[in-house]
Amino acid sequence: MSRIGKKPVPLPSGVTVNVEKSQVTVKGPKGALSMPVPTVCAVAQEGHEIHVTRASDEKSVRAAHGSTRAHLANMVRGVTEGFTKDLEIVGVGYKAESKGKTLVLTIGYSHLVEFPVPDGITVETPEPTKIKVSGIDRQRVGQVAAEIRAVRGPEPYKGKGIKYVDEHIERKAGKSAASGG
Repeated sequence: MSRIGKKPVPLPSGVTVNVEKSQVTVKGPKGALSMPVPTVCAVAQEGHEIHVTRASDEKSVRAAHGSTRAHLANMVRGVTEGFTKDLEIVGVGYKAESKGKTLVLTIGYSHLVEFPVPDGITVETPEPTKIKVSGIDRQRVGQVAAEIRAVRGPEPYKGKGIKYVDEHIERKAGKSAASGG
């Protein structure tokens, strides 16, 4: 058995799960999420836990088993706590500003970059050089954070650009470090 797949997903109070034939819906205080269940897996609610079982021991079925359980655990955590990604802007004059459902970035281009924020995602700018992306769907939060970072990723010489707060930028030596000849 998959070590991840055989673990039950605990349900905190206030979370309800609706298991249909090929669809699971999780509702909680922050909202509702649903996902299709692979045909090789079965999802059942027993008390305050969700159990995922699989049909066979083929490699692809084992992978789907663990993935399904992990997605369900992320859905339960998302509707109770939510997910956040923190980004940091490095560079003189670089800043971000949140205007309604649009994130306006000043990041060294000749024009302002307007990033439309999708529904279900909240983007806050507590400081001009900090961006906080939050929501209940872990995949969407990570995707939006990656798209914001891709507008101007960090460069390796001075580290200027948009980076994750916990990201380490490997620095390169400039021209002066070349062989002295």
